[in-house]
Amino acid sequence: MLRIAIPNKGQLAEPAKEMLREAGYLASVSEGKLVINDPLNDAEFFFLRPKDVAIYVGSGKLDLGITGRDMLSDSAAPADEILELGFGTSTFRLAAPIGTASSIADVSGKRIACSYPTLLQNWLDENKITAKIVKLDGAVENAVALGVADWVADVVATGTTLRQAGLEIIGQPLFDSEAIVVRRKGAEIDPVVETFVRRLQGVMVARAYVLVDYDIKRETLKEACAITPGIESPTVSDLADPNWAAVRAMVLKADVHGVMDSLYEIGARGILVTDIHACRL
Repeated sequence: MLRIAIPNKGQLAEPAKEMLREAGYLASVSEGKLVINDPLNDAEFFFLRPKDVAIYVGSGKLDLGITGRDMLSDSAAPADEILELGFGTSTFRLAAPIGTASSIADVSGKRIACSYPTLLQNWLDENKITAKIVKLDGAVENAVALGVADWVADVVATGTTLRQAGLEIIGQPLFDSEAIVVRRKGAEIDPVVETFVRRLQGVMVARAYVLVDYDIKRETLKEACAITPGIESPTVSDLADPNWAAVRAMVLKADVHGVMDSLYEIGARGILVTDIHACRL
């Protein structure tokens, strides 16, 4: 049985469950449960604190886990990232009281409140900066106002919470993060794990692409196929009128309106766009 850890709260929790449902797992989830059996897929899901996921996976107690890249790095657990999931993007940033600093170098000698001490210490060591880390479990943005720190280092999505606390982000990100799948270092290749990963990859492709169908005169078919090359190549079918053909191809969702405009300009008609709910490439 495949044993998988997923976040029980935070910004990764709901997107992770939604992706798993789209991949055919977790058909029914009872709120509040810590462990969910999925007999249809011979899998078991464990809802854990996001920061603990990599530790359980690295110990070998669980086969896979969904967590953030920042949490994996901070845990120092013997686990590897095997797949980016395309959601939960964030950055690890330094922030100081507004108007008190002009560059990251100003952090030298300061007290920095942080919930990711390993991540921060690694960055300080790499940049040969000496500072004192004040480890907190959360709400680090209040540390300066309460007098326990001079700066903060935190995972930031929009920066709104820091600004509300009278802080401003200083310098470039120390670390870029997103949701990932992790696996124990040195784990043997397992077909069940490969199937799980392939399903999630299929969800990401399905989210990124749409199917475009259209009719085109054969005299401009080659030009149309250049606009919609598809994955391998577009599907071309005969129509009752021998002067026309029907074409189907996968197109990036972000590009689809421009593609439709280009097709229409060269004479394509009956242009239809359909969402993809699942796929394997």
